[in-house]
Amino acid sequence: MLRLPPLVTYCMNDHQPGYLRSLRPWDAALIVVGGIIGGGIFLNPGIAAQRTESGLALLLMWAGAGVLTLIGALCYAELGARRPHAGGTYVYLREAFGPLAGFLFGWTMLLVIYSGSTAAVATIFASYASAVFGLPPSMALPLTIGALVFVSGINLFGIRLGAQIQNLFALLKLLAVAVLVVCGLFLAGAGHGQVLAIDPARSGVGFIGAALPVLFAYSGFTYLNNLAGEVRDPQRTLPRALTLGMLLVIVAYVLVNVAYLAVLGHDGLAASRAPAADVMQQVVGPIGAKIIALGVAISTLGFCNITLVAGARVLQVMGEDGLFFRAVARLHPRYRTPNTALLLLAGWAIVLALSGSYGQLLDYATFGDWLACAVGVATLFWYRRRDGATASFKVPGYPWLPLLFIGTVAWVVVMTMRDNPRNAGIGALIMLAGVPVYVVWRRLFSRAHP
Repeated sequence: MLRLPPLVTYCMNDHQPGYLRSLRPWDAALIVVGGIIGGGIFLNPGIAAQRTESGLALLLMWAGAGVLTLIGALCYAELGARRPHAGGTYVYLREAFGPLAGFLFGWTMLLVIYSGSTAAVATIFASYASAVFGLPPSMALPLTIGALVFVSGINLFGIRLGAQIQNLFALLKLLAVAVLVVCGLFLAGAGHGQVLAIDPARSGVGFIGAALPVLFAYSGFTYLNNLAGEVRDPQRTLPRALTLGMLLVIVAYVLVNVAYLAVLGHDGLAASRAPAADVMQQVVGPIGAKIIALGVAISTLGFCNITLVAGARVLQVMGEDGLFFRAVARLHPRYRTPNTALLLLAGWAIVLALSGSYGQLLDYATFGDWLACAVGVATLFWYRRRDGATASFKVPGYPWLPLLFIGTVAWVVVMTMRDNPRNAGIGALIMLAGVPVYVVWRRLFSRAHP
């Protein structure tokens, strides 16, 4: 029988009502979809095409990266089944490696990863919403801030309302993907030869350079675990939702790339900066570009919604553990939502959006997100050694599949550091800056961790 982790005991001792388990399996699966599909699949596959030699190689890259991410999701499914409580990666790192490891994750999440990605994607939303409605460039910043205020505001009144709106966002973005695929495959009239054709100019480029943008497009599958405390029957729901959500994303990503190749060809895709808009413009005309711009805007808004909601749960648990301000640990007595934590994270994302520095900060620490995923998967070995293989869900192929995931992500991190040593170095410094902050915090504010 699994022990209750310290954070649950802490909640009970404080006599604070816990989270409401109101997320159903379909809600959870759509959170996985919405946390992964943002703006990247509509904007950036051309980068991967530049670094592969053929359409076939490109499709294998997207499928292979999807399978790798599915392995990571299965590992997180077991972690969630073992610890079906709010906090996700923070909880796993704290229990396996100590409170400092958990704090460094939360520190980087708040300072850069979740807040920076939210600010950046909200800016993408603003640019595409402006294009849809013909607004002047001066409206970009107000739209960015308005989007962040909106998605944080709807989640102040309970996870049920937030989940319903998130489901709408996720279904609409899947509809945008479906429209793009249908237009590309059935209206363009291109043959299979163009999809799989080899581009002689890129012969021998290989997979190394293409792996980075493709893998980054799959990040975000860990967000559901942050919300595990609000999932019904989590030991069964989390594995099913993570598996179903990842399969939907893999199919969507591969089909979208097939559509790009069918209309633009591999060489045209490599030359495109906005392949989704180019496909719709070519197949449907100007109205097609408007349609896909609306789809991108909805997709990015849904992504912002999930990052804020998931990040707020991490801050709330950190507050319970005495590793952050006690005020953020409080749940609203009626809605059972961490409103203080949510407003804090949204407020910092707005500050980054106003400063214009979010993009640079995000570049510095993007590799840290995948590094945290790999270290999170590594905690599975600690849980297996301490608690045994008695979880309600066990990742298949243990220990080889978790080792494959950890090794591949480690390779990605090394490649990132090699290709961008300055950005990776500054990202590492941002994380390490949390060490003295942690030491001071424990001495001045925090009572000892249980």
